[in-house]
Amino acid sequence: MKPSPSQEVTKLLRAWSQGDNAALDELYQIVYGELRRLAHRYMSREIAGHTLQTTALVNEAYLRLADAKDMNWQDRAHFFAVSANVMRRILIDEARARRAERRGGDNLTIALDEALDVGNGGDLDLIALDLALQGLARINHRQSQVVELRYFGGLSVEETAEVLKVSADTVMRDWRFAKAWLKREMVRGKEA
Repeated sequence: MKPSPSQEVTKLLRAWSQGDNAALDELYQIVYGELRRLAHRYMSREIAGHTLQTTALVNEAYLRLADAKDMNWQDRAHFFAVSANVMRRILIDEARARRAERRGGDNLTIALDEALDVGNGGDLDLIALDLALQGLARINHRQSQVVELRYFGGLSVEETAEVLKVSADTVMRDWRFAKAWLKREMVRGKEA
């Protein structure tokens, strides 16, 4: 019986963690399409004129993930959660670099989809969102993980619950609280 794609990814992650570099190449072939969809989702939120392309984001994430072979990979969902985090960090680094180039010019924004509903339908400063998420992580790390996994990682409630080893109801409670908290912090940030 052939293993499911999820089981195959988990097997390859474990082999890679144990030093099998060929497993990383095989893993990349299997997950490339999903990583590309995830990167495309991120890139569709970026403002016009950004210089990073979807393929470049996937490749940069791959290079950073390749350095993380010592990580204790749990499963496919964990891999994509970490991948989402890596892509988010890359985009934040790019936003900071662009802001530095402009010497404090216009705010760099991304459209925050209705799923998170942090703003009032407008654009949101990616760096400000990152700072708000860091603040949330200091208060409640799991709630910040829920936002990262659901919004940035594109995981379902059930997948998020599986990664965090909590119930789907807990994920939904954390999700509702995190949205309200982030909305309040983003409004405060604009007023400051």
